[in-house]
Amino acid sequence: MRSAPTILHLDMDAFYASAEQAAKPSLRGKAVVVGGLGPRGVVATASYEARRFGVHSAMPMGQARRLAPNAAYLVPRFGLYREVSEQVMGLLRKLSPLVEPLSLDEAFVDLEAGGVADDAESARAVGERLRTDIREVTGLTGSVGLAVSKMLAKIASEEAKPDGLRLIAPGTERAMLGPMSVRTLPGVGPATGDHLRRAGIITVEELAEAGEDELVRLLGKAHGGSLYAMALALDERPVVAERESKSVSVEDTYDVDIHDRVRIRGEVARLADRCVERLRAAGHSGRTIVLKVRRFDFSTLTRSETLRGPTDDPGVVREAAARLLESVDTTGGVRLLGVGVSGLADYTQEDLFAQAQAQAQAAEALARAAEAEAGAVESAEAVEGAQGGVEGGSGGEGGDAGGGDVVAEESVALGERRWAAGIDVRHSEYGHGWVQGSGLGRVTVRFETPYSAPGRVKTFRTDDPDLVAAEPLPLVAAVPSAPVAGAEPEKGLENASGVARAEVGDQGEG
Repeated sequence: MRSAPTILHLDMDAFYASAEQAAKPSLRGKAVVVGGLGPRGVVATASYEARRFGVHSAMPMGQARRLAPNAAYLVPRFGLYREVSEQVMGLLRKLSPLVEPLSLDEAFVDLEAGGVADDAESARAVGERLRTDIREVTGLTGSVGLAVSKMLAKIASEEAKPDGLRLIAPGTERAMLGPMSVRTLPGVGPATGDHLRRAGIITVEELAEAGEDELVRLLGKAHGGSLYAMALALDERPVVAERESKSVSVEDTYDVDIHDRVRIRGEVARLADRCVERLRAAGHSGRTIVLKVRRFDFSTLTRSETLRGPTDDPGVVREAAARLLESVDTTGGVRLLGVGVSGLADYTQEDLFAQAQAQAQAAEALARAAEAEAGAVESAEAVEGAQGGVEGGSGGEGGDAGGGDVVAEESVALGERRWAAGIDVRHSEYGHGWVQGSGLGRVTVRFETPYSAPGRVKTFRTDDPDLVAAEPLPLVAAVPSAPVAGAEPEKGLENASGVARAEVGDQGEG
């Protein structure tokens, strides 16, 4: 283990919620909760203002609303978060070639490998400069931990939150860790913590005093041995520049269980296309297609199929996912569907494209044959008697009308759903804004940008042709200007929460 605190851990502060506050001037300093807004949604991130009410990540959204009824509840905008994350990771890569991203908002950096720090003083200077650069580039804040190991650097950044820096001086690690809860150590979750508590082990110091043999007896060789080493502040893991992706997947949780088999097949096809989009964006292809189905009783089934070679063709993925779905009983209803691709590679196998094309051509040929057969039958029936033809035509029209009604109903639902709270919109007269809430055929919009003062609130019909979805604007670290004439900076936030409670435009965790 190194002798200088040159491993840095950066953790952005309440990342999703902070990005939303930076993008929406009227929410700065207010309680903001980001996550799935439906009955089965969960909290992804809560701002520090919302945390004062007890709201935290992974909490059911219904519980969060009861704790903080006047908070702003928004759907995630991952496109914006990825853009900001790339800016932050770019700053980290300027410090060192050894940057290990853990998520969009968290990473380790080996400062020694970058030649920018070799002792505590230089490491602290780099950390402070990084925090300043992040604020200037993104307008957001991050907390920095510095130590001789990854484990300690991560603990230090947690201790520094929010918007701080903590350096653990070499030689002080054991004294610092000793009084801390065993839950501080990575790998100690609620179950392990309770198991250790029943054995009389509550602090890290007590964990070290228990000895390796006792921990192995309690937790097994691998877990017990690793926890004993961590209790002694020992961690030899290096910073790894690239963490290889093992799979790409997408999934949706539905507010109401889906029973219609036709719709389930359509959802699987849609998820397959979304999965391929992510696969291609990451520059990968994959050999194994995975289908995930969570049924009405919370039982979760996974099915997989391995192809002859890697692919990033949407037709191939759709066909494989459809075949996997045929082996799953969805009679009682489905609450979650997911499609993934694993066995990733950076190339595709050409014969799979030919396979997809052949399958499409075969399906088209079958459809033409069926259509021709139906036409021949109809002609024969017409010759036999006009009455049969009239009855057949009447039945066909009735079927079409029924289908049209279903499509129209779905269009209304999708029309409401696309106005989910938090998304960006643009109005031909009022400019850029974001949705505060929608429901009952109305959508409430606050018109403001990351660079403006808190803006005015307007309500429109959901089918207003002058209101369209828009791309997020980039964040800037700007001091909010004085309110503009006619602006209503405080109006509508509480009302937006009320509207959001009635909104129908949501698909859970999204």
